[in-house]
Amino acid sequence: MTKKTFENLPEEKQRRVLDEATVEFAEHGYHQASVNRIVDRLGIAKGSLFKYFGNKQGLFEHIFSSAVTGFKKPLKAIRDTPDLDFFERMEQSFLAGTRFVDEHPNLYHIYLKMLFNENFPLRERFLGEIRGAHAKYLRQLIEGGIRSGQLPASLDVDMAVFTVHAVMDRFIQGYAVPSLDNGLAPAASLPDRARALAAFLRHGLADIPSQE
Repeated sequence: MTKKTFENLPEEKQRRVLDEATVEFAEHGYHQASVNRIVDRLGIAKGSLFKYFGNKQGLFEHIFSSAVTGFKKPLKAIRDTPDLDFFERMEQSFLAGTRFVDEHPNLYHIYLKMLFNENFPLRERFLGEIRGAHAKYLRQLIEGGIRSGQLPASLDVDMAVFTVHAVMDRFIQGYAVPSLDNGLAPAASLPDRARALAAFLRHGLADIPSQE
């Protein structure tokens, strides 16, 4: 009922509430986030926010759910685009992740806080949901690559999902926090780095990449 009450608000008001709450969680984390500061910036009664979401956790869960939905949408479009091979889909997936950071910096900042703070409430549940959704997407791409003959039939799918997830997650982290890649990342434009990483996945360490 609380969620339905919020969804009955005008779209612009919904957006303002979620934007202000997202800024608060991004700047202060979960424990130090203040509902009072949120409602003061919005100019609404504290009771209204509780009416919409029940409590602070309900508000955070709504933001988190919206973030996961927003992250999955462009990946589904990549998955469903015809005439792309597995490695082209991976290249586009890398860039889709960086676009999400550009479009939703505060949401990604919350993710980083959750990732590196063991005391973040419901951390295992939230990270599990994010990684589960990402693993499902990558498994679909990898299994499609096997069916099309672009990947070997003998490939360990679970290990491939783990490896590609780690590569993509770290690629996006390095884009969001450039200091993580000091001395590591090649001096190249973002599209070139995504293309080079997809080529590295294609050829691996033991193969000599083609001069494309």
